[in-house]
Amino acid sequence: MNRREFERHVAEALEKIPDALRKHIANVAIVVEEWPDAETMEYAEVDDPLDLLGFYHGIPLTERTSDYGLVPPDKISIYRQSILATCRNDAEARDVIHTTLRHEIAHYFGIDDERLEEMGRY
Repeated sequence: MNRREFERHVAEALEKIPDALRKHIANVAIVVEEWPDAETMEYAEVDDPLDLLGFYHGIPLTERTSDYGLVPPDKISIYRQSILATCRNDAEARDVIHTTLRHEIAHYFGIDDERLEEMGRY
C-alpha cells in the first residue's frame, strides 16, 4: 500500500469516529509517519519499532487544568511501515489503521491502556 492510499485509510478511519466523539476532538494533528523515532520508542518503552503502530503525543483531556492553553497541537502519529510490516495484506492493514487510530484517540480522551484492556479494546 502506497503512502497516498495509507493516508486515505487514516482519513476514512477518522470519519468513522462517531460524531458525538469527533466533535470533541480539537487541536490535534493526525499524521502518518514512516517509523516511530527513538525518543518516542524510549518514552513508550518499546525496543522494536514494529511493536509501536501509533502514538498519542500530548496531554489527555482528563489531565488538563485551567492553566492549559496556548500550547501547540497534540499529535497522533500513525506509523505506516510498522503497520504494513505486521499485516499480511491491504485489508488487514486497513483494519489495523482503523483500530490504531481509535486506540490513540482513546488516549486523547484519557483512556489508558489498562482501561482499554478491561474494555476488550487493546
